[in-house]
Amino acid sequence: MWLRDELLKSIWHAFTALDMDHKGKVSKSQLKVLSHNLCTVMNIPHDPVALEEHFKDDNEGPVSTQGYMPYLNRFILDKVRDDFDILEFNKLCWTLCYKKNINTTHLLISNEDAFKVWCIFNFLSENRYPLVIITEEIEYFLRKLMEAMGTVLNEEQFSDYKLQLNKRKNCLTAWELIELVGMGHFSRGLNHQTLSMGINEVFQELILDVLKQGYMMKKGHKRKNWTERWFVLGPTSISYYVCEDLADKKGVIVLDRSCCVESLPDKEGKKCLFIIKCADKSFEISASDKKKKQEWIQAIQTCIQLLRLGLPSPHREARQRRRELRQRQQAEQEELEERMKQLQTANDSKHRELEAMRKVLFSFSRILLQQQMEEQVAQKSSELEQYLQRVQELEDMYRRLEEALEDERQAKLDEETMRKLQARLLEEEAAKRAELEQIHLQQQRAISQTQAEKKELEAEQLAKEKALQAALLQLESLERERHGALEQYEEATRKLERAANKTKTWKDKVAKHEGLVRLIQPGHKGPQRITNWGPASFTDAELDLRKKSWQERKNQGAPAQ
Repeated sequence: MWLRDELLKSIWHAFTALDMDHKGKVSKSQLKVLSHNLCTVMNIPHDPVALEEHFKDDNEGPVSTQGYMPYLNRFILDKVRDDFDILEFNKLCWTLCYKKNINTTHLLISNEDAFKVWCIFNFLSENRYPLVIITEEIEYFLRKLMEAMGTVLNEEQFSDYKLQLNKRKNCLTAWELIELVGMGHFSRGLNHQTLSMGINEVFQELILDVLKQGYMMKKGHKRKNWTERWFVLGPTSISYYVCEDLADKKGVIVLDRSCCVESLPDKEGKKCLFIIKCADKSFEISASDKKKKQEWIQAIQTCIQLLRLGLPSPHREARQRRRELRQRQQAEQEELEERMKQLQTANDSKHRELEAMRKVLFSFSRILLQQQMEEQVAQKSSELEQYLQRVQELEDMYRRLEEALEDERQAKLDEETMRKLQARLLEEEAAKRAELEQIHLQQQRAISQTQAEKKELEAEQLAKEKALQAALLQLESLERERHGALEQYEEATRKLERAANKTKTWKDKVAKHEGLVRLIQPGHKGPQRITNWGPASFTDAELDLRKKSWQERKNQGAPAQ
């Protein structure tokens, strides 16, 4: 729900623009048109009769802001809901007022950029009228703008400008702020496009409550396909579009206290995954890298935490803290000034009393004794010196109090700086933690792979040992077979020898008994002999042997007879 004070600021600009005579009054016809346009833009049913009834007792002329405010509160602002377009509402008020207050043709920024600066002015301005933005908020806006453009604010240049501003009124109107930014007083050296992009980024951050935006991949719920979308994170929702021009909105993820965001491992060829779990459905998203993934997770968790605590958006809360700090400092300053006034009044009164006392002493100096007069004068002089010493102590105390206030103000600035540094360190720590987790996962995978390889080597070694044992057994078997074959060979050799011997004996027997069978051998080249067994049946040596054998048998047969 938009705050009533923020809506009133834009309406105040429109009302002031309709005041042509600068007397704080506007004609009823113009107020009718303004009220009708406001109701149309804010989706409120317009009742023209109510306006007539409200001003029926005031027919003397134009209506002042005091007269229009009750009608505005009762018939418009009390009926406001959060279903209207705040940008369209602001553009309506801007259209009514900007042409009468500023000409953007001589500025470095476009009309659209001037409108965004005007919206930022309404956000940062004080809640008192006429609307102005004080020096602290100007510095906050310029630092944001310089940071968005990738540079830093020139401290020396801004200090000189702050001195000039303090000499005048210590604040700026909306049109003076637009001229300050549009003239490029603090953005010299940067082109128009960079300045426009910086204004747009600050506008989205402060006015539209865009906490983070960028391209990411989203998994569909029906077809389960991955599509690139432009995501915009707000305090209570995440909208996603086709591209960054925000023209084609594809959907919105509503955040509440029950939502949560978790990191997911890589799968389906997608890396840097995380999931947003809501009450009705979940959304799987893939970031471009690990740093973006961690930034998105942390930003979404911050939004959910703020919703659980019931706190406003970070920028509105920071603005409220700055205003409360300024109010406390102003109250302390006013209290200190009041105390100083009281001390000064008491000091003046004491001086008057002392002066009167001196006059009395001087008038009675002729009557009183010289000694008594000197004692009294010495006593009063001592009291005066003591009082002057006390006044000096009080002035020193006042100076120390001012120094303490200045130290406190500087300490609060340092605290804000340290808070930002701490936030950045926390982001870096989260990134380092994510890197360490990834390294740990890689180490776990490496250890698992090493153990698997070790088991594979042990299995291979065991298989080789088994193969070696089998080869040894096979070798022993072959050795036994060789010994067996050798024994068989020796046995066959012996059998062959026995067979050869038997064959020789058989041949001898055949040759001895029958003489018919003989081995065919090459014959002698000499003259052949003719025997009883045929021509060339025996050699000469065989024939001699046969003769001898025959003779011996014959000799043995004769004695036997």
